[in-house]
Amino acid sequence: MSNASRWGLPISLIRLEGPDSRRFLHGQSSQAIELAQPGSCLPTCLISPTARMRGLALACIDASGIDLLVVAGDGDPIRAQLDRVLFPADKVRLGPVEPATLWQWQGEAPSSAEDLLRPGVDLGSGAAAALWLQREGQALPSWLSDLPEQERDTIEANRLRHGIPAAPGELNDEINPFELGLAPWVSLNKGCYVGQETLAKLATYDGVKQQLRHWQSKTPLAPGTTLTTSAGERAGVITSAQGREGLALVRRSCLEQTTLLAGEVELKIDVPLGFVAPPVGAGGQG
Repeated sequence: MSNASRWGLPISLIRLEGPDSRRFLHGQSSQAIELAQPGSCLPTCLISPTARMRGLALACIDASGIDLLVVAGDGDPIRAQLDRVLFPADKVRLGPVEPATLWQWQGEAPSSAEDLLRPGVDLGSGAAAALWLQREGQALPSWLSDLPEQERDTIEANRLRHGIPAAPGELNDEINPFELGLAPWVSLNKGCYVGQETLAKLATYDGVKQQLRHWQSKTPLAPGTTLTTSAGERAGVITSAQGREGLALVRRSCLEQTTLLAGEVELKIDVPLGFVAPPVGAGGQG
């Protein structure tokens, strides 16, 4: 493990306790949670009734409830929204927002490693990678603490290359999950839930108008910068930047472009490593 390293993602942990926890969260997020078995770790989007992004979370199911790990977005308004729609008849106790850290690493974890999470989505180390949850006040296991920790700039560059959404650039009231490449975070077959009608229409009627892309340039650029094609067509907007690379939302008419312009600055455009194309029939060229 000489080439291994670790990096931590600060998250918010919200505990849902009680026999109705899975049914309740099933109706308030994009993943099929109600019939999930204890031990499952499911990726889900927390969205508005019009399917706009509020946050990304992992729902870790156990015998008595759910640990909701908010990996992107603000945990406090997410908890407040859940509390607003929680009826007295619901057998769910909603805990406070607690700080926690979700650890990823390069290299192999030892076979004896315990309590690993496997959500099956890419949070920066590949869709097949495991994660380790550190609760407040909990020590890291020795195999993880012995690894060198990556620098903040390296962590952010990795986020951008994998296309992991973050607020406010990619998580806001104007963007839906399919635009961000989050198809595995959404179930289209689970029945009624907040935002379901909008997402179903996007998948059915080719409604995805833009998609997330990674960009690189020779000149630093800032979020909010407008992108155009060489012919002057408006192509999209930069949503995140770290110096000479970042993320952008690109209009679907320009998705085949390998270069775009920000004024006179040329950007190389590619698909983020973790991006999953929208469902069949959503966002294709037509």
